[in-house]
Amino acid sequence: MLFRLMCCLCCSLLFSACQDHVTFDARQQDDLQKEAMSVVQKFAGTLKPQLKQALKEAGPEYAIEVCSKEAPKLARALSEKTGWQIKRVSLKARNHHAAQPDSWERKVLQQFEREQKAGISSVNMTVSHIEHGKFRLMKAQAVVPVCLICHGANISPDITIALKQYYPKDQATGYKLGQIRGAFSLTKQL
Repeated sequence: MLFRLMCCLCCSLLFSACQDHVTFDARQQDDLQKEAMSVVQKFAGTLKPQLKQALKEAGPEYAIEVCSKEAPKLARALSEKTGWQIKRVSLKARNHHAAQPDSWERKVLQQFEREQKAGISSVNMTVSHIEHGKFRLMKAQAVVPVCLICHGANISPDITIALKQYYPKDQATGYKLGQIRGAFSLTKQL
């Protein structure tokens, strides 16, 4: 009995160790990257129209409320539907509970900022990585004109009040057009 238990334990440890060293060829990695980018497009393609509609219906204060509620719901729904863990991260987090980068994400965000300062366009800034049996991808998110309403340097007092209400520890302001505001971060267990 003890021998059988030891064999099961060893097999389990071996399987875990093998999962951490799974290798993928370039085509498989490319397929994973395309799949992750499709999830990013679904997330952005769903949230952005909701925010634009909220802006149109009731202004930026309402858009902040919508974003605070709908972005986390959308991330959870897409994660459940696709098998990808999806979140948005930033060096200057708006939502401290959900947007704090881990050490790899922080390094990538810093890399994105360096590349942008070197004149590289943020449009195609994407980094992918396989580690510990997981495929990870980050896609830079740059500030476009509509972002400046709530993320820019000159925010109205009403917007400041709304931000404090929904994001009490907000740091995601002071951005200029084109700066990298953060990134989409996706993880999939392999």
